[in-house]
This record gives sequence, C-alpha cells and structure tokens, in this order.
Amino acid sequence: MNKKHVFNAGPCILPQAALDASIEAIKDFKGTGVSLLCISHRTKEWDATMDECRALWKELLHIPDDYEVIFLGGGASLEFLCVAMNFLEKKAAYLDTGVWASKALKEAKAFGEAYAIASSKDKNYTYIPKDYEIPTDLDYFHITTNNTIYGTEIKTDIDCPVPLIADMSSDILSRPVDVSKYTMIYGGAQKNAGPAGVAFAIIKKDALGKVTRYLPTMIDYRTHIDKLSMFNTPPVFSIFVMNETLKWLKGIGGVEAMHKINLKKARTLYDEIDRNSLFVGTAVPEDRSIMNICFVMAPGREDLQDEFVAFSKER
Repeated sequence: MNKKHVFNAGPCILPQAALDASIEAIKDFKGTGVSLLCISHRTKEWDATMDECRALWKELLHIPDDYEVIFLGGGASLEFLCVAMNFLEKKAAYLDTGVWASKALKEAKAFGEAYAIASSKDKNYTYIPKDYEIPTDLDYFHITTNNTIYGTEIKTDIDCPVPLIADMSSDILSRPVDVSKYTMIYGGAQKNAGPAGVAFAIIKKDALGKVTRYLPTMIDYRTHIDKLSMFNTPPVFSIFVMNETLKWLKGIGGVEAMHKINLKKARTLYDEIDRNSLFVGTAVPEDRSIMNICFVMAPGREDLQDEFVAFSKER
C-alpha cells in the first residue's frame, strides 16, 4: 500500500501497532476463537481490555483517585448536552473560541442560564480571549482547549474559581494536563486517542448529583461510572483500538514525550510559514495551536494556491 500523509483535523492517523493489533483481533480476539466484532462485552477477556484502557488513561494523565474515566457513545457533540444536564442548575459561562464552543453553548441554553463570557468571533476566532473575569456564582465554566478550524489553542491549565469543564477532543494526550484543575474533561476519541465511535470523559466523582432535574439513565454520568462504562453494550471495536493506541503512546514515553514531538513538528511548520513570503498564518502567534496549523496564501499570492496544492500532492 502506498501510504499518504493526511492533514484532516480528524480522524487522526493511528499508529501502525494499533492497526496491526486490531486486524488480528478482528480475526481472533485474545485467542477466544471469536472475532472482536462478535465478542460479548460480558466476557472476562473484554473486562480485561476495559480495565486496561481505564488504567492507561489514569497512568498517562496522572489522574487523581477521586476521578473516574468513562467511555461513551455519541461523540463530544452528545456531551455538549450531557454536560449541561449533569452540571447546570442555575448559571454557566462558556468561552466562545470557535464553532465547537458555540455548539456546546447552544445546547446548554436549553437547561439554564448559559452565556458566552468572552468571544473571539469578532476576528473570526483567530485568537483566544483573555480579557474577562470568571464570576464565582457559576455552576461551571466551559472551555474548548483546541480549535481545529481556526488553529488556536489554550496551551496551559487555567486557574478557575468555579468548576472547570473542558472539551479536549483535539488536544487530549498531546501535552501534560493537571487534571486536578478540572471538574470534567471530555472529548471524542477520533482526533487523538483512537477511531470514531467512542467518547471519553474524565470526571471528578463528587461533583455529580448536584442538579435537581430528572436525569435520564443514559444521560446520568453516575450510571456509566457505576457500571464501568458497560451499562449498555459499549463500542467494543473503538475502545479496543483506543486501548492499543494508549499502549503505543506509553511505549514511546507517554504524554510528555508526545508533547516534545508535537512542539518540534509545530515549530518546523510555523518557522517555514513565517519565513516564506508565499504564506501567512491565520492565528495570532501567542495562541497558535501545536495540533492544527492553519495558514493561507499571503495577500497577492492567492492565485498560486492551486499550483501549491498540486505541488503538495506530487510530493
């Protein structure tokens, strides 16, 4: 097979080790004589995979003992709703840094007072807002740490006087994170941690159960914590591939090693974008993402775009 580079915002390019293990598991899952795609999620072999995957998340991100990791269906888009239903009692604020942040805010407005505390929409989301204060009467403050479309990223853990909830779909496992500063971290696995079909959530357990509304069983995060993400049939294939990806990540040195790799790759690209008069970066330099590097042809050079794309395909 002639492998090619893929520069989509997602799905991510999975490590070859994860792909190879998945192929074998589809043929025969752990010597059971049954394909991974046909295995019961109630078998001891699958229990071991779920346990290993949870343990790897906790190890790689140094997750404190009072948090739990759960695996869910529906992607991050469903979690926009679930977050609000589980945590929003009266009022929440959102940092509007792009299309995904605005979609999360839209869902929250159905369950209480939810508003954008600050927004960079005025400049097409090319920067991260910084001139704002977080009120202390919020149920939570929500951020989207990486914005794939616009190439911006919140690259450090912010200090927050209220529960902090973060959509880290596209930069989870790319850099060290102090999980203890967050009440919840969630995202779709397909940007960094595995294939589409499973979402992850890291939740501080004692933060749940505070809202007075009725929570449907599948929406209540406590259901999935109590049942170890197996209240219903989990997306076994997606979780298996995610587990193999985490094993690979641990093998190369973990999140800390991956962060160094990402910084080096991003620096190489940004240096060329800044050096080359053909291109201009779209994000303000201080907020540039190390995950999604966005650039366009420089003013007056737009007519060369098709030629550049053709040149890139040849290379």
